Amino acid sequence: MPRSDLPPLNSLLPFEAVVRHGSVTRAARELHLTHGAVSRQIQHLERALGTRLFERTARAMVPTAAAVRLADVVRDAFDQIGAAARQVARGGEAGPLALSYEPTLLMRWLIPRLPGLAGLEPSLALHLSAGGGPVSFARDGVDAAIRREDFAVPEGVGRTPLFDEYIGPVCRPGLAAGLTDPARLSGVTLLHTRTRPGAWPEWLRLTGAAVEAAGEQTFEHFYLSLQAAVAGLGVAIGPYALVQDDLARGQLVAPFGFVADGTCYQLLTARPLGHDARLVRLVEWLRTHTARLTPAAEAQAAPRMPLPVQTPALAHVLRAEPPSRQIAQRARPRVPSGARQPLVGDEGTRQAPARHPGARQVAGPRPPARGRRRLGPVGADLRRRRPGPGDAARRGRLCGVP
Repeated sequence: MPRSDLPPLNSLLPFEAVVRHGSVTRAARELHLTHGAVSRQIQHLERALGTRLFERTARAMVPTAAAVRLADVVRDAFDQIGAAARQVARGGEAGPLALSYEPTLLMRWLIPRLPGLAGLEPSLALHLSAGGGPVSFARDGVDAAIRREDFAVPEGVGRTPLFDEYIGPVCRPGLAAGLTDPARLSGVTLLHTRTRPGAWPEWLRLTGAAVEAAGEQTFEHFYLSLQAAVAGLGVAIGPYALVQDDLARGQLVAPFGFVADGTCYQLLTARPLGHDARLVRLVEWLRTHTARLTPAAEAQAAPRMPLPVQTPALAHVLRAEPPSRQIAQRARPRVPSGARQPLVGDEGTRQAPARHPGARQVAGPRPPARGRRRLGPVGADLRRRRPGPGDAARRGRLCGVP
């Protein structure tokens, strides 16, 4: 098919580089060409189009508005060509699936669950990269991206919703003891993040709370503010998906619960899912593991311990009696009223004789004192006795005296 309306293709690559760098010198360095070769390609393209593309100054090449629009189209075309060439070079779908993930969600949710994915789908290889906001699949070299629904998605991009976003204040358990109502937030430090500066205002709008913080601290990324909350520096707004594991471990608590902010996370793809079997398997796994990323679903999935059935043996425990007393009560036999406890002697258990109510108990005779010995710690005989006539002879034999 003739392409007579196309400009000189060998001039488009230097043209896009000059527009991107704003300098012929830097474009020539990137393309490994001389300054004169790049300048001649720009002039050749301007003659072919019949219009000036740059305003030349002493220090820079300023592209015109028409040149900027043309450079954007050329750049996208180059990205698509490069992506198609990489796919052909690796033999269709043999390579890893390139997935772009929002950084905090990647660190705090996906990476801890990758061993489970590898166990279920050992043949599904992933190449993970961190990114946020709009995505260019060809330029970024990714097959799919997981993004929060907070920007306009271009037409033609496939969108697969995964889970809704729930947000709420989170902090260490010790700090939450004094937060009995949202008004108490005025006495603590509120933690903000530059990547989502409207997190606190959005929660205040959704809940109708009015808070004037005692102090504020801002971090560059979301995961830094959440880690600061774990360290006890203050209270941060935490999306439920990002703090679910911290709540389960008891490192963070949500004193006021979570509310839906009206957004969701979705999987963005350059083409429909059916064209790539790897994406189909990934989406099935994601939907299974994100089904409980809502506070209500997590509460319903939590197992409930059955209440114990109260029995006579359990009554002592429910009355919180000391264990020693419970053991004594279990070991002590029940004796009818008016009877005496059995006595235990050397000959076994025998019943003591009944005693007349007016009789006086007389202690039995004590054993004779003769023949009793007191043994020391090593069994020595400590009885005092008088020396006998043979003691001197025995001492002499021991000392060598005949």
